[in-house]
Amino acid sequence: MRPWLPLVALVVFVFVPYVKVEIPGVFDGALNSPGTLQLLALCLVYGGLAAGYDLLYGRTGMLSFGHALYFAAGVYGTDILITKAGLPLWQAAPFALVGGAILAALIGAIALRTAGIAFAMVTLAFAQVGAILVARDFGGLTGGEEGLPLDVSGLPAFFVGVANTYTLYWLALAYLALVVFVVHRVASSPTGRVLAGLRDDERRIGVLGLDPYRFKLVAFTLSGTLAAAGGIVYTLLVSGASPHITSSELTLSLLVMVVLGGPGTRWGPVIGGMLYMYLDHRLTAFGTSSAVEALPGFLSAPLSQPLFVLGTVFILAVYFFPGGLAGLAGRLGPLRQLVPNRKR
Repeated sequence: MRPWLPLVALVVFVFVPYVKVEIPGVFDGALNSPGTLQLLALCLVYGGLAAGYDLLYGRTGMLSFGHALYFAAGVYGTDILITKAGLPLWQAAPFALVGGAILAALIGAIALRTAGIAFAMVTLAFAQVGAILVARDFGGLTGGEEGLPLDVSGLPAFFVGVANTYTLYWLALAYLALVVFVVHRVASSPTGRVLAGLRDDERRIGVLGLDPYRFKLVAFTLSGTLAAAGGIVYTLLVSGASPHITSSELTLSLLVMVVLGGPGTRWGPVIGGMLYMYLDHRLTAFGTSSAVEALPGFLSAPLSQPLFVLGTVFILAVYFFPGGLAGLAGRLGPLRQLVPNRKR
Protein backbone atom coordinates (compact mmCIF):
# COMPACT_ATOMS: atom_id res chain seq x y z
CA MET A 1 0.00 0.00 0.00
CA ARG A 2 2.93 2.37 0.53
CA PRO A 3 3.29 3.40 -3.18
CA TRP A 4 -0.38 4.35 -3.19
CA LEU A 5 -0.31 6.47 -0.06
CA PRO A 6 0.50 9.76 -1.89
CA LEU A 7 -2.47 9.22 -4.21
CA VAL A 8 -4.73 8.39 -1.28
CA ALA A 9 -3.57 11.53 0.55
CA LEU A 10 -4.23 13.62 -2.56
CA VAL A 11 -7.77 12.25 -2.86
CA VAL A 12 -8.40 12.97 0.82
CA PHE A 13 -7.23 16.57 0.44
CA VAL A 14 -9.35 17.02 -2.68
CA PHE A 15 -12.52 16.09 -0.79
CA VAL A 16 -11.80 18.26 2.28
CA PRO A 17 -14.11 21.09 1.07
CA TYR A 18 -17.02 18.61 1.21
CA VAL A 19 -16.35 17.55 4.82
CA LYS A 20 -18.32 19.34 7.53
CA VAL A 21 -16.61 17.63 10.45
CA GLU A 22 -15.38 19.85 13.28
CA ILE A 23 -12.12 19.10 15.11
CA PRO A 24 -12.14 21.09 18.36
CA GLY A 25 -8.79 22.52 19.36
CA VAL A 26 -7.29 21.89 15.92
CA PHE A 27 -9.42 24.24 13.82
CA ASP A 28 -11.83 26.99 14.79
CA GLY A 29 -14.60 25.69 12.56
CA ALA A 30 -15.59 22.81 10.32
CA LEU A 31 -13.09 21.54 7.78
CA ASN A 32 -15.08 23.06 4.91
CA SER A 33 -15.50 26.46 6.56
CA PRO A 34 -13.82 29.37 4.73
CA GLY A 35 -11.43 30.10 7.61
CA THR A 36 -10.21 26.52 7.85
CA LEU A 37 -9.84 26.18 4.08
CA GLN A 38 -7.87 29.45 4.02
CA LEU A 39 -5.48 28.13 6.66
CA LEU A 40 -5.11 24.77 4.92
CA ALA A 41 -4.46 26.49 1.59
CA LEU A 42 -1.68 28.57 3.16
CA CYS A 43 -0.18 25.40 4.61
CA LEU A 44 -0.27 23.76 1.18
CA VAL A 45 1.42 26.75 -0.46
CA TYR A 46 4.22 26.82 2.10
CA GLY A 47 4.58 23.07 1.83
CA GLY A 48 5.24 23.56 -1.88
CA LEU A 49 7.64 26.43 -1.18
CA ALA A 50 9.62 24.28 1.24
CA ALA A 51 9.76 21.41 -1.26
CA GLY A 52 11.04 23.79 -3.95
CA TYR A 53 13.65 25.25 -1.60
CA ASP A 54 14.77 21.74 -0.71
CA LEU A 55 15.78 21.28 -4.34
CA LEU A 56 18.50 23.82 -3.56
CA TYR A 57 19.39 23.05 0.02
CA GLY A 58 18.63 19.39 0.62
CA ARG A 59 19.28 17.92 -2.82
CA THR A 60 22.05 20.16 -4.19
CA GLY A 61 23.67 21.44 -1.01
CA MET A 62 23.32 25.16 -1.78
CA LEU A 63 22.38 27.37 1.16
CA SER A 64 20.55 30.39 -0.21
CA PHE A 65 19.40 33.25 2.00
CA GLY A 66 17.53 35.03 -0.79
CA HIS A 67 14.84 32.56 -1.83
CA ALA A 68 12.09 34.91 -0.64
CA LEU A 69 12.99 37.24 -3.53
CA TYR A 70 11.55 34.87 -6.17
CA PHE A 71 8.44 34.23 -4.13
CA ALA A 72 8.00 38.01 -3.83
CA ALA A 73 8.57 38.36 -7.59
CA GLY A 74 5.59 36.08 -8.19
CA VAL A 75 3.45 37.91 -5.63
CA TYR A 76 4.24 41.50 -6.62
CA GLY A 77 4.57 40.68 -10.32
CA THR A 78 1.05 39.24 -10.45
CA ASP A 79 -0.42 42.00 -8.29
CA ILE A 80 1.20 44.84 -10.24
CA LEU A 81 0.26 43.42 -13.64
CA ILE A 82 -3.38 42.99 -12.57
CA THR A 83 -3.85 46.08 -10.38
CA LYS A 84 -1.59 48.61 -12.10
CA ALA A 85 -1.40 47.37 -15.70
CA GLY A 86 -4.97 46.07 -15.85
CA LEU A 87 -4.04 42.70 -17.34
CA PRO A 88 -6.34 39.71 -16.84
CA LEU A 89 -5.12 36.87 -14.66
CA TRP A 90 -4.46 34.51 -17.57
CA GLN A 91 -1.94 37.01 -18.92
CA ALA A 92 -0.50 38.34 -15.67
CA ALA A 93 0.27 34.91 -14.20
CA PRO A 94 2.49 33.68 -17.09
CA PHE A 95 4.32 37.02 -17.25
CA ALA A 96 5.00 36.90 -13.50
CA LEU A 97 6.17 33.29 -13.75
CA VAL A 98 8.54 34.01 -16.62
CA GLY A 99 9.79 37.13 -14.86
CA GLY A 100 10.54 35.13 -11.72
CA ALA A 101 12.38 32.51 -13.77
CA ILE A 102 14.49 35.14 -15.56
CA LEU A 103 15.27 36.86 -12.26
CA ALA A 104 16.39 33.56 -10.71
CA ALA A 105 18.54 32.73 -13.75
CA LEU A 106 20.25 36.15 -13.73
CA ILE A 107 20.95 36.18 -10.01
CA GLY A 108 22.00 32.54 -10.07
CA ALA A 109 24.45 33.23 -12.92
CA ILE A 110 26.17 35.80 -10.69
CA ALA A 111 25.83 34.18 -7.26
CA LEU A 112 27.05 30.76 -8.41
CA ARG A 113 30.43 32.25 -9.25
CA THR A 114 30.96 31.98 -5.49
CA ALA A 115 30.52 29.07 -3.09
CA GLY A 116 29.81 28.33 0.55
CA ILE A 117 29.15 31.26 2.85
CA ALA A 118 30.01 33.73 0.08
CA PHE A 119 27.19 32.30 -2.03
CA ALA A 120 24.76 32.64 0.88
CA MET A 121 25.79 36.27 1.43
CA VAL A 122 25.46 37.18 -2.27
CA THR A 123 21.93 35.76 -2.41
CA LEU A 124 21.08 37.62 0.79
CA ALA A 125 22.40 40.88 -0.69
CA PHE A 126 20.19 40.55 -3.77
CA ALA A 127 17.19 39.76 -1.60
CA GLN A 128 17.83 42.83 0.54
CA VAL A 129 17.93 45.01 -2.57
CA GLY A 130 14.52 43.64 -3.53
CA ALA A 131 13.17 44.27 -0.04
CA ILE A 132 14.40 47.88 -0.11
CA LEU A 133 12.84 48.52 -3.53
CA VAL A 134 9.50 47.18 -2.30
CA ALA A 135 9.59 49.11 0.98
CA ARG A 136 10.40 52.40 -0.76
CA ASP A 137 7.57 51.96 -3.28
CA PHE A 138 9.85 51.94 -6.31
CA GLY A 139 8.08 53.63 -9.22
CA GLY A 140 4.90 53.89 -7.17
CA LEU A 141 4.17 50.25 -7.96
CA THR A 142 4.50 48.30 -4.72
CA GLY A 143 2.56 50.43 -2.25
CA GLY A 144 5.52 50.64 0.12
CA GLU A 145 4.98 49.54 3.71
CA GLU A 146 1.21 49.55 3.21
CA GLY A 147 1.39 46.80 0.63
CA LEU A 148 -0.63 46.54 -2.57
CA PRO A 149 -4.22 45.25 -2.42
CA LEU A 150 -5.25 43.14 -5.40
CA ASP A 151 -7.84 44.54 -7.78
CA VAL A 152 -10.25 41.60 -7.82
CA SER A 153 -12.42 43.13 -10.53
CA GLY A 154 -10.11 41.62 -13.12
CA LEU A 155 -10.22 38.12 -11.66
CA PRO A 156 -12.50 35.25 -12.63
CA ALA A 157 -15.61 35.12 -10.45
CA PHE A 158 -14.71 31.71 -8.98
CA PHE A 159 -11.58 33.21 -7.39
CA VAL A 160 -13.39 36.09 -5.66
CA GLY A 161 -15.33 36.09 -2.41
CA VAL A 162 -15.35 34.08 0.79
CA ALA A 163 -17.83 31.63 -0.70
CA ASN A 164 -15.23 30.63 -3.32
CA THR A 165 -12.44 29.86 -0.88
CA TYR A 166 -12.66 26.20 -1.84
CA THR A 167 -11.48 26.99 -5.41
CA LEU A 168 -8.40 28.74 -4.02
CA TYR A 169 -7.84 25.76 -1.75
CA TRP A 170 -7.87 23.43 -4.78
CA LEU A 171 -5.50 25.80 -6.59
CA ALA A 172 -3.06 25.64 -3.66
CA LEU A 173 -3.37 21.83 -3.63
CA ALA A 174 -2.64 21.72 -7.37
CA TYR A 175 0.45 23.89 -6.81
CA LEU A 176 1.75 21.55 -4.10
CA ALA A 177 1.13 18.50 -6.28
CA LEU A 178 2.96 20.15 -9.18
CA VAL A 179 6.00 21.04 -7.06
CA VAL A 180 6.24 17.55 -5.56
CA PHE A 181 5.93 16.00 -9.02
CA VAL A 182 8.62 18.25 -10.54
CA VAL A 183 11.06 17.84 -7.65
CA HIS A 184 10.58 14.07 -7.61
CA ARG A 185 11.08 13.80 -11.37
CA VAL A 186 14.23 15.88 -11.21
CA ALA A 187 15.59 13.95 -8.22
CA SER A 188 15.03 10.58 -9.94
CA SER A 189 16.52 11.70 -13.26
CA PRO A 190 20.20 11.67 -14.30
CA THR A 191 20.29 15.40 -13.53
CA GLY A 192 19.09 14.66 -10.01
CA ARG A 193 21.91 12.17 -9.50
CA VAL A 194 24.39 14.81 -10.61
CA LEU A 195 22.85 17.28 -8.15
CA ALA A 196 23.21 14.72 -5.37
CA GLY A 197 26.83 14.28 -6.40
CA LEU A 198 27.36 18.04 -6.21
CA ARG A 199 25.98 18.00 -2.69
CA ASP A 200 28.30 15.21 -1.59
CA ASP A 201 31.50 16.03 -3.51
CA GLU A 202 31.55 18.73 -6.18
CA ARG A 203 35.15 18.04 -7.19
CA ARG A 204 34.28 14.49 -8.18
CA ILE A 205 31.61 15.79 -10.57
CA GLY A 206 34.20 18.02 -12.20
CA VAL A 207 36.63 15.09 -12.54
CA LEU A 208 33.92 13.16 -14.39
CA GLY A 209 33.89 15.87 -17.06
CA LEU A 210 30.61 17.49 -16.06
CA ASP A 211 30.15 21.21 -15.52
CA PRO A 212 29.01 21.80 -11.90
CA TYR A 213 28.17 25.44 -12.61
CA ARG A 214 25.64 24.53 -15.31
CA PHE A 215 23.84 21.94 -13.20
CA LYS A 216 23.70 24.22 -10.17
CA LEU A 217 22.30 27.03 -12.32
CA VAL A 218 19.55 24.71 -13.58
CA ALA A 219 18.63 23.77 -9.99
CA PHE A 220 18.77 27.41 -8.87
CA THR A 221 16.56 28.61 -11.73
CA LEU A 222 14.03 25.80 -11.36
CA SER A 223 13.76 26.34 -7.61
CA GLY A 224 13.24 30.07 -8.11
CA THR A 225 10.59 29.43 -10.78
CA LEU A 226 8.66 27.12 -8.44
CA ALA A 227 8.82 29.82 -5.76
CA ALA A 228 7.44 32.41 -8.22
CA ALA A 229 4.58 30.04 -9.06
CA GLY A 230 3.82 29.81 -5.36
CA GLY A 231 3.78 33.59 -5.21
CA ILE A 232 1.06 33.71 -7.87
CA VAL A 233 -1.13 31.36 -5.85
CA TYR A 234 -0.40 33.26 -2.64
CA THR A 235 -1.48 36.55 -4.26
CA LEU A 236 -4.87 35.13 -5.11
CA LEU A 237 -5.18 33.53 -1.70
CA VAL A 238 -4.57 36.67 0.37
CA SER A 239 -5.83 39.15 -2.27
CA GLY A 240 -2.75 41.33 -2.30
CA ALA A 241 0.93 41.74 -1.50
CA SER A 242 2.71 42.92 1.64
CA PRO A 243 6.40 43.75 2.17
CA HIS A 244 6.95 41.09 4.84
CA ILE A 245 7.24 38.42 2.13
CA THR A 246 10.43 40.07 0.87
CA SER A 247 12.26 39.81 4.18
CA SER A 248 15.08 37.38 4.86
CA GLU A 249 12.94 35.99 7.69
CA LEU A 250 10.85 34.15 5.10
CA THR A 251 13.91 32.39 3.68
CA LEU A 252 15.04 31.49 7.19
CA SER A 253 11.56 30.11 7.84
CA LEU A 254 11.85 27.97 4.70
CA LEU A 255 15.18 26.67 5.96
CA VAL A 256 13.57 25.78 9.29
CA MET A 257 10.72 24.01 7.47
CA VAL A 258 13.12 21.89 5.46
CA VAL A 259 15.30 20.98 8.45
CA LEU A 260 12.22 20.24 10.55
CA GLY A 261 10.76 17.92 7.93
CA GLY A 262 13.99 16.34 6.74
CA PRO A 263 16.22 17.77 3.98
CA GLY A 264 16.70 15.71 0.86
CA THR A 265 13.61 13.56 1.47
CA ARG A 266 10.52 13.32 -0.71
CA TRP A 267 7.87 14.28 1.84
CA GLY A 268 9.87 15.78 4.70
CA PRO A 269 9.98 19.39 3.44
CA VAL A 270 6.27 19.25 2.57
CA ILE A 271 5.37 18.04 6.05
CA GLY A 272 7.73 20.54 7.66
CA GLY A 273 6.32 23.45 5.65
CA MET A 274 2.71 22.60 6.36
CA LEU A 275 3.35 21.95 10.05
CA TYR A 276 5.34 25.16 10.48
CA MET A 277 2.69 27.32 8.85
CA TYR A 278 -0.09 25.66 10.82
CA LEU A 279 1.74 26.20 14.11
CA ASP A 280 2.59 29.78 13.15
CA HIS A 281 -1.10 30.62 12.73
CA ARG A 282 -2.48 28.55 15.57
CA LEU A 283 0.11 29.65 18.11
CA THR A 284 -0.79 33.26 17.45
CA ALA A 285 -4.36 32.53 18.54
CA PHE A 286 -3.07 30.41 21.42
CA GLY A 287 -0.83 33.23 22.68
CA THR A 288 -3.76 35.64 22.95
CA SER A 289 -6.13 33.13 24.52
CA SER A 290 -7.53 33.54 28.03
CA ALA A 291 -5.78 30.35 29.16
CA VAL A 292 -2.34 31.84 28.47
CA GLU A 293 -3.26 35.22 29.95
CA ALA A 294 -4.31 33.52 33.18
CA LEU A 295 -0.86 31.99 33.68
CA PRO A 296 1.83 33.67 35.81
CA GLY A 297 3.85 36.35 34.08
CA PHE A 298 7.02 34.28 33.70
CA LEU A 299 4.99 31.73 31.69
CA SER A 300 2.46 33.88 29.86
CA ALA A 301 5.11 36.26 28.48
CA PRO A 302 7.07 33.66 26.47
CA LEU A 303 4.02 31.56 25.55
CA SER A 304 2.33 34.62 24.06
CA GLN A 305 5.17 34.86 21.50
CA PRO A 306 4.62 32.38 18.62
CA LEU A 307 8.27 32.58 17.53
CA PHE A 308 9.43 31.54 20.99
CA VAL A 309 7.20 28.46 20.95
CA LEU A 310 8.16 27.65 17.35
CA GLY A 311 11.84 27.99 18.21
CA THR A 312 11.44 25.66 21.17
CA VAL A 313 9.63 23.09 19.03
CA PHE A 314 12.35 23.35 16.40
CA ILE A 315 15.17 22.87 18.90
CA LEU A 316 13.47 19.83 20.43
CA ALA A 317 12.76 18.34 16.99
CA VAL A 318 16.37 18.77 15.84
CA TYR A 319 17.70 17.34 19.09
CA PHE A 320 15.49 14.25 19.22
CA PHE A 321 14.99 13.75 15.45
CA PRO A 322 18.22 14.84 13.69
CA GLY A 323 16.99 13.52 10.34
CA GLY A 324 13.74 15.46 10.56
CA LEU A 325 10.20 14.20 10.81
CA ALA A 326 10.68 12.14 7.65
CA GLY A 327 13.18 9.93 9.48
CA LEU A 328 10.85 9.33 12.39
CA ALA A 329 9.44 6.12 10.90
CA GLY A 330 12.93 4.66 10.54
CA ARG A 331 13.76 5.46 14.15
CA LEU A 332 10.56 3.84 15.38
CA GLY A 333 11.06 0.76 13.20
CA PRO A 334 13.17 -1.18 15.72
CA LEU A 335 10.62 -0.43 18.43
CA ARG A 336 7.80 -1.81 16.28
CA GLN A 337 9.79 -5.00 15.71
CA LEU A 338 10.11 -5.52 19.44
CA VAL A 339 6.35 -5.48 20.01
CA PRO A 340 5.52 -8.87 18.38
CA ASN A 341 8.48 -10.48 20.16
CA ARG A 342 7.18 -9.30 23.51
CA LYS A 343 3.76 -10.75 22.75
CA ARG A 344 5.36 -14.07 21.94
